[in-house]
Amino acid sequence: MSHVVIVGAGPAGAALAHVLAQRGIRVTLLERQRHFDREFRGEVLMPSGIEALESMGLGAALEASPRSFPKGLELYTNGVPVFQVSLEEGFFRGKPPVATSQPALLEEIVLAASKSPDFRLMRGATVRDLLRASDRVVGVRIHSDAGTSELHADLVIGADGRGSLVRKRAGLVATEQAAPMDLVWFKVAALPGLEGARVYIGGGHLLIAYSAWDGQLQVAWVIVKGTFGELRSRGIEEWVRELQSHVSPDLADHLARHQGEIQRPFLLDVVSDRVTSWRAPGALVIGDAAHTMSPVGGQGLNVALRDAVVAANLLVPVLAGDPRSERIDQALACIEAERMPEITAIQRLQALPPKLLLSRALWGEPVRRLLTRLLRTRFVQARALATAELFLYGLGDVELRV
Repeated sequence: MSHVVIVGAGPAGAALAHVLAQRGIRVTLLERQRHFDREFRGEVLMPSGIEALESMGLGAALEASPRSFPKGLELYTNGVPVFQVSLEEGFFRGKPPVATSQPALLEEIVLAASKSPDFRLMRGATVRDLLRASDRVVGVRIHSDAGTSELHADLVIGADGRGSLVRKRAGLVATEQAAPMDLVWFKVAALPGLEGARVYIGGGHLLIAYSAWDGQLQVAWVIVKGTFGELRSRGIEEWVRELQSHVSPDLADHLARHQGEIQRPFLLDVVSDRVTSWRAPGALVIGDAAHTMSPVGGQGLNVALRDAVVAANLLVPVLAGDPRSERIDQALACIEAERMPEITAIQRLQALPPKLLLSRALWGEPVRRLLTRLLRTRFVQARALATAELFLYGLGDVELRV
């Protein structure tokens, strides 16, 4: 029987492990943390991500997780409302976006996977290195409470995030996709009356606030890279005051009243990159390990799940049948070829808003004012929503076929 080691029990790794084990392929899923109860950034599922989960038989896992559904989208420039879109039923093709608890979702996914006798989850297991035979990856060296040990496998899959050890040890090279920004991420008490999402642009800032799965207000403040350090050194009151100057009066007042309750604010160094090749002989990377996405459009979680679907489609027939090395490597090449066009298109689209919205060049604010006027017209609103369809639905259909 084939054996696959998946490094990283994030959404892509856990979902792929579930599908492979259900198809009779022995899977060991390694997770360096002992639990999933920690801070996650990716908690918004677009229609594309929801469809991927359901295709993999994990719709019930999502339904069992705490969720919230946005009912509207509002756009503000320099604190002034530009337009509002209702996101009620019928607006989207298929399922509407949903904000969910990623820790809860991951627990539900591994619970579903554990029903298969071919699935094993090792928590608290840290991968130290890849094992090789000649020029081929044949397993991993891990450290756990039991000490150091080796796991041999027909295939090692790195789903271990933006700092992927599998990516590094396999010699896969990533290229930056130009993301000159940082992200301040925090939660605060719910804003009365807000049951959807707001987007604020202007003055070299981009802020997104939405009603999270736990009933609180999730805030993502995107700023020019390197500009937050001085504010942070002056204390939370100072950077909240700076943030207030870029939002509407009701949100500014709300932040002032609740700034002492802001939960676990932290600065995320935004990275946008992708590996030039997703594979080495005997090894594959998916999700953030293959393509770290910027926060624009909430894509990281969704494209990772779509990676898992495509990987399952191409790996199951090989691993369940004739798992010769050359056939596995051919499948890895096909996974990369199928997924790369969507990732390239989304990262290209993600790179455009920060260049315009965060620019502090002399032309920046006049262009943003012009954009504001244009966005008040139905034609430009329709064009903007059409462009956003790539974020909502992805590039083409991705459906489990095995």
